[in-house]
Amino acid sequence: MRGGCRLVPLLALLCGLCHGRDLAPGAVTCGSVLKLLNTRHSVRLHSHEVKYGSGSGQQSVTGVEASDDANSYWRIRGKSDGSCQRGTPVKCGQTIRLTHVNTGKNLHTHHFASPLSNNQEVSAFGDDGEGDDLDIWIVQCSGTYWEREDAVRFKHVGTEVFLSITGEQYGHPIRGQREVHGMPTANHHNYWKAMEGIFIKPSMDPAKHDEL
Repeated sequence: MRGGCRLVPLLALLCGLCHGRDLAPGAVTCGSVLKLLNTRHSVRLHSHEVKYGSGSGQQSVTGVEASDDANSYWRIRGKSDGSCQRGTPVKCGQTIRLTHVNTGKNLHTHHFASPLSNNQEVSAFGDDGEGDDLDIWIVQCSGTYWEREDAVRFKHVGTEVFLSITGEQYGHPIRGQREVHGMPTANHHNYWKAMEGIFIKPSMDPAKHDEL
């Protein structure tokens, strides 16, 4: 047993710090850019410069089956600047923002009805990553950190709904894409898993990253 790292959890933690080891090598980290898969319906969280024709009229958020669509990338950011330092593992229960990479708008929800299911509308809102308090979500998972291989939920802080898909499909101009909405109950429709992306490593060197 080298350095007593296997004897006591605290010693293992300290040993990892002393040697600059990754303390949560499988965790999703602040600053990472990724795609999110709804595990029930096998579609990725997506947005684009298409606005809702009803409700808020804001930029729509949908689910798409394609794994190679560049409009499905989201950046993990903190509740406010400096609250989620680059490369820091995201903890279960932590508040985050999800910023759509190609349009700079944040994942958002509010008290408008969604167009197909009449649940709560989910949109993309803001400019250059800055929106309002309705862009904040809690990561719900069972361990210490949000692990890449685990399915997690995103609960909206302001309205207490869960980011969900139940399978409704749009017609023209986004035919076949699924409605994304907020639901008040936790169920199998609101589990999400980290998929393709660039994951900033949780190490002493913030410049390191792991491209998948």
